[in-house]
Amino acid sequence: MLKSKMTRRRFLAATSTAVIAMPYVRGAHAAGTLSIGFWDHWVPGANKASQDLCEQWAAKEKVDVSIDYITSQGNKNLLTIAAEAQARSGHDIFAFPTWQPADQANRLEPVDDIMAELIKQNGAVNPTVEYLARSGGHWMAVPAAVGSQIKGPCSRIDLMKKYAGIDVQAMYPAGSPPKADAWTLDAMLKAAEACHKAGYPFGIGLGVTEDNVDTAGAIFQSFGADLVDAKGNVSVKSDAVRQALEYYKKLAQWLPPDAPAWDNASNNKYLIAGKGSLIMNPPSAWAVAKRDAPQVAEQLWTHGMPAGPKGRYAPFLPYFYGIWNFGKNKSAAKSLLVYLSQPAAVEAMVNASFGYDLPAFEKFTTFKVWAEEGPPKGTLYHYPNPHNHQILSVAAQPAPPKIAVQIYTQAIQTKMAVRFMQGEPLEKTLAWAETEVEGFMRT
Repeated sequence: MLKSKMTRRRFLAATSTAVIAMPYVRGAHAAGTLSIGFWDHWVPGANKASQDLCEQWAAKEKVDVSIDYITSQGNKNLLTIAAEAQARSGHDIFAFPTWQPADQANRLEPVDDIMAELIKQNGAVNPTVEYLARSGGHWMAVPAAVGSQIKGPCSRIDLMKKYAGIDVQAMYPAGSPPKADAWTLDAMLKAAEACHKAGYPFGIGLGVTEDNVDTAGAIFQSFGADLVDAKGNVSVKSDAVRQALEYYKKLAQWLPPDAPAWDNASNNKYLIAGKGSLIMNPPSAWAVAKRDAPQVAEQLWTHGMPAGPKGRYAPFLPYFYGIWNFGKNKSAAKSLLVYLSQPAAVEAMVNASFGYDLPAFEKFTTFKVWAEEGPPKGTLYHYPNPHNHQILSVAAQPAPPKIAVQIYTQAIQTKMAVRFMQGEPLEKTLAWAETEVEGFMRT
């Protein structure tokens, strides 16, 4: 029996799911209870897939399951995590955003046993997942498809072809590997200039919210521009960081003049309104355009990031399932997480989000939804990185996570770009950033 403590939105889409064979037999957790805090998905109907799967598992295992869907609006999920960690009481399982497993590692139950099994079954996870979910040599969380996303380019097919001379569909053909050797940071800079002059600038923000920071992080990494290295050494005053800032200064002149004030909604609105040629975003903007501006949606193509001197990096923000170490039913929690990580279960959740959610395991990048969604058909084919042609990363990686999260949340990289583009001498910008980062290391 599934108990819901919270009133959920009406689901506008139905999802069918198959009963999945469990690697665990019913054991000591039978007839117990399990409390779960899931992220409240903003794709209408997507919550129902996880609900259905939990109901199937609960019926099979004779466990009473209670689910709360907790919104990220107003950071309510982060506030709930902090409250439960302090009280050492709450849900057994919680859906943790990108940085939270590292932050809460000493309060989470290690999941080495089930991760070993899942990796053997589903293939390896990308290094960013390992960077965020392993602590002290142990897996502290299981990567979740729901909520995970790549924030790569979503381009206007017509405008890029007409004004920049770039055929994004030919560069990233549906059903085939990319032909993107010429898609570099320099090529993007030239395209941004051409589209700006035509009246359709690239909608890349320079603000302090996640969408802006994620893009900056990937561009910095494309130059090898780490502010702090993996050993915790400050590396702000490097040639690579100087190169990244020089590039950003050139790019910024072709962006909307209010780009430093953009938030997470700005790029979506810009693209849907038909004002821009390219944004960096998961398929949420395209999904809204399908409903509100179909003439725009049919011209959108999601594809890979441009390559820099040190590689082609794409911003990846994973979600995780974690089990509190003060939870009352850890055996049942592990059993459910294995169930939710089976291929049919993951595909059901991806389908329910219309391809928005991204699994981290290497065998889960070729579900049919990405090849079949449209218009235009195949627009999402390259979204899950099926040909592994780009390096998935999170901004401020490879700095130790407790330092990286502060660089990320304080938007140090975009603030550096804005300070420099607005006329501050480069060395002064570097000195400011170095002082900020050194302060993070003392806290």
